Amino acid sequence: QVQLVESGGGLVQPGGSLRLSCAASGSIFSRYVMGWYRQAPGKQRDLVAVITSNERTNYADSVKGRFTISRDNAKNMVYLQMNSLKPEDTAVYYCNARLDRVDYTVINYWGQGTQVTVSS
Repeated sequence: QVQLVESGGGLVQPGGSLRLSCAASGSIFSRYVMGWYRQAPGKQRDLVAVITSNERTNYADSVKGRFTISRDNAKNMVYLQMNSLKPEDTAVYYCNARLDRVDYTVINYWGQGTQVTVSS
């Protein structure tokens, strides 16, 4: 079991930067694949970035070169550094933890989200 709490969202102007944080508790953090997803009003929840236990990363095409995901296993934290923000980045951002079990089943945990608004 993992509990996730996001923070760091807010209002920022286009071209600005923001860093989101996700604090995890309840299990062995280093075993989980961690990710950030986002959901705009009326839209599906989409993957933004993911980082594995050995720190391999993947990004949505829309954020490549602008966003960076990182993790600090000693602190049970995952971060999303967002630079060159655009209005289309506006969404609720969710922290995700994924555990891949030895029997090939998958467990996902979600935070409650933090609002990011990019506007002039």
